[in-house]
Amino acid sequence: MGLLPLSGGLRSGLPDMLRDLSWSGPVAHLEADFWGGDGEQTAVVWRGGVREWGPVHASEFRGPREEWPIKAALTRLGLAPAGPGVPDHRDLFVEVGLGQGRDEDDWHRAALKASGAADYDAWYASERAARASEERAAAERALSERLPGVPVALDGKEVIALLGIPPGRMVGAAIRHLQQLHLDHGPQSRETAESALRAWAAAQGAPSRAERTADSASPQDRSPGGI
Repeated sequence: MGLLPLSGGLRSGLPDMLRDLSWSGPVAHLEADFWGGDGEQTAVVWRGGVREWGPVHASEFRGPREEWPIKAALTRLGLAPAGPGVPDHRDLFVEVGLGQGRDEDDWHRAALKASGAADYDAWYASERAARASEERAAAERALSERLPGVPVALDGKEVIALLGIPPGRMVGAAIRHLQQLHLDHGPQSRETAESALRAWAAAQGAPSRAERTADSASPQDRSPGGI
């Protein structure tokens, strides 16, 4: 798939350009104009130098999504939905990435951002790596975010005091762990929660309070024969 935002100069000779491009493969000209949920779509498909389908225009979107102009044009280019499990509100418009830009300025900025890539494969690999990094970061943040409406036996200050850790993400992760225990096994007593939290902290590789105290002591303090 490739996307070519249309400048004013390209628009003036659009039919001829679409005809010429379509000799190398099917081409769709897509237009969408929406504001506040209301708008319109127009699409046309060219293949082999001939306008094969369209233009089809719609401003009412009450029928099946497969019949909406842009979705129908993308299907005629040979694209298929992701398959079972995709939410009902998803369609080819979103799946091919057309929802990433709100207007042509967005697409021009995306093109400038990608201009340093050696080729499409290099750009695509970079984009996939960036998305994977963002997804990992989001997953890590989620592990330390408190679940709304799920009670815990210890609050943040009590977790800090129990584990001897500073305020930060690990405190949130500890509370999230207690909340997961509540969801999996029901309400936890304070004693059970404290025991579970110590075991969890040890599994995370966090040093115990005694270990931190020993590490912070001076060599003379730790030596039985120190002077």
